[in-house]
Amino acid sequence: MREKPAITASVYKDWSVKVPEITIYFWIIKVLATTVGETFADFLNSTLGFGLNGTTAVTVLVLIGVMSLQFRSAKYKPVLYWLVVVLISIAGTLFTDNLTDNLGISLLISSIVFAVILTIIFVSWHLKEGTIAIHSIFTPRRESFYWGAILFTFALGTATGDLLAERFSLGYGVSLLIFAGAIGFFVLLRKFRVVSSVFAFWAIYVLTRPLGASIGDLLSQSKQDGGIGLGTTVTSGIFLAIIFLLVGYLLKSKKDQIPLSQALSESAN
Repeated sequence: MREKPAITASVYKDWSVKVPEITIYFWIIKVLATTVGETFADFLNSTLGFGLNGTTAVTVLVLIGVMSLQFRSAKYKPVLYWLVVVLISIAGTLFTDNLTDNLGISLLISSIVFAVILTIIFVSWHLKEGTIAIHSIFTPRRESFYWGAILFTFALGTATGDLLAERFSLGYGVSLLIFAGAIGFFVLLRKFRVVSSVFAFWAIYVLTRPLGASIGDLLSQSKQDGGIGLGTTVTSGIFLAIIFLLVGYLLKSKKDQIPLSQALSESAN
């Protein structure tokens, strides 16, 4: 069987890594973005009265437009990247809501289907590229696999979060603790080298979605429904403002930039 040509910086001289370095800022913004995905979808749907179908149509159209800019970009741009993540977070929430509310598909079935699709994406990605490491996102095909995986991690996270909190009646606070504990568990597995850094990253990435959704529901839902009662408008506004400030800081400090040479070295290991 013919070996794949070696990946070198000269091959992709016009590309840089299209994703940020994994720092504490990455995880903070990721959780904030997932929270916004939950609360802002509810804000558009209920508060502004767009309805589920209208909210879905608007979100998908905006996401397509912003995603096209992301693919055209030859390097990581913090504002563009995190805007895509926020929009995908909203879209993932809406995909699950449409399956549940419009088509009557149970959250358990949705969770299983999304998990299967996500597994297929990861397997296909690894077979085609030999790696699913986040630092290896510096070609168009790898970026396509990456954003496909991101979309279904959000959809899966929404389904499993709602499944525990609502269908199993555990409530938002208990669900939050369960997902936080699961994240801590994978952190320990990685620390003691039981699992690889790549596996741990994607496991935690999936789990931060229902964690963020639980935080959003806990803050925004009424006290009668088990929440604190801030409402979707206030919750979305607070979290969007924090995301804006953090992304602005990263844009200026460049603390989340990854040199292509570093990415090539890491993805080869």
